[in-house]
Amino acid sequence: MSEPGHSPELPLVGRLAPSPTGLLHLGHARTFLFAWWSIRARGGRIVMRLEDLDGQRASPEFRDAALRDLEWLGLDWDGAPTLQSDHLDRLESAVVRLLAMGRAYPCVCSRSDLRTAQNAPHQGAREPRYPGTCRGRFATPAEAERESGRAAGIRLQVPAGDVTIRDALSGLHTLDVQASVGDFLLARRGGAPAYQLAVAVDDAAEGVTEVLRGDDLLPSTFRQWHVQVALGLPHPVWAHVPLVLDAEGRRFAKRADALSLAELRARGADPRAIVRWVAESAGMPSGALATAAELTPHFSLARVEHRPVRVDGAVLERIVAS
Repeated sequence: MSEPGHSPELPLVGRLAPSPTGLLHLGHARTFLFAWWSIRARGGRIVMRLEDLDGQRASPEFRDAALRDLEWLGLDWDGAPTLQSDHLDRLESAVVRLLAMGRAYPCVCSRSDLRTAQNAPHQGAREPRYPGTCRGRFATPAEAERESGRAAGIRLQVPAGDVTIRDALSGLHTLDVQASVGDFLLARRGGAPAYQLAVAVDDAAEGVTEVLRGDDLLPSTFRQWHVQVALGLPHPVWAHVPLVLDAEGRRFAKRADALSLAELRARGADPRAIVRWVAESAGMPSGALATAAELTPHFSLARVEHRPVRVDGAVLERIVAS
C-alpha cells in the first residue's frame, strides 16, 4: 500500500506538464489552474515540462501554443520550460538499470499478437492485458531481435497483487495492475520511452512532490507506482480532479477547436473570466473578475467536489461576454 504525503523536510514542488499534441481547452485550463494554485498557495515551486515524446503528434506549434495559453491565463513557473525529449538519456539509463536488475525484459509482441492472445473474459476491454508471452523468453534485447527478426520493446515485470494509493481528493483506490493490464511497456519497439516510465523518472529527477492532474489518468498512477518501486524512487502526493464535459456529457477533446483557449482568446474572452469560472467550480469566492494570482490565497483542494463539471452555451457566453 502506498501512503504518499509531502514531507516537510522536502521542498514543495509541483509541475505543469502539457502534451503538445493539440490545442489546450477549458478542461486543461481548470486542471492546470488547480495544479498551480495548490502549489502557489503554499509557497512552493512549479516546474514546466512539455511531454513531447509522442513523435507522431507532438509539434513545436502546439508546444508554443500551450505556453502562450498558460501565460495568458496568468500562470507562471520557476525556471525555463523543459522538453521531455531533451532527457532521453536518463530514461534510457532507467531501462538499462531495470533490465540489469531483472525487473524488466525484452518483448517482441505486436499489437496484433496481443489482440490474438486476448482471452474471452477481457474481450472489449479498452486495453488488452499482456499475457506475459515474452517473460523469461530472451536474455537480452539483442537476442530477442536476433531470434525473432523483430524490434524489441521493454516491459516491466509487474508483481501480482493489489496496490492501494491515497488520492488527496478522492481517497483510497485499489488496483491489481498485473490482473488488469499485465506487464506494461517501458520502451516501445524501436526504443522510444513509454509514458509511464518517462513520467515517473522525470518527476523524480525534477524533485516533484505533488502531481495534480485529470482523473482520466488515475489508472496510470498505479503503473507509475510500480515503476517508482522498481527504481527506488519516491512517491509524490497524487490528486486527480474530475474532467470537464461538454453540454452532452462528453469528454472534451483537443480537436474541439471551438472550445480551445486559443479560439476563446480570438473571440475576445478575458482570461480573468475563465479564472473566475474555474474558481467558482472549486468553491472559491466568485463575483468580480480577478487574476489567478489574486485568487491564490482562496484555493483549497478540500473544497473541490469530486464530480465532473459541464460546460454549456451559457458558460461559454458568460466567459466571452465578460
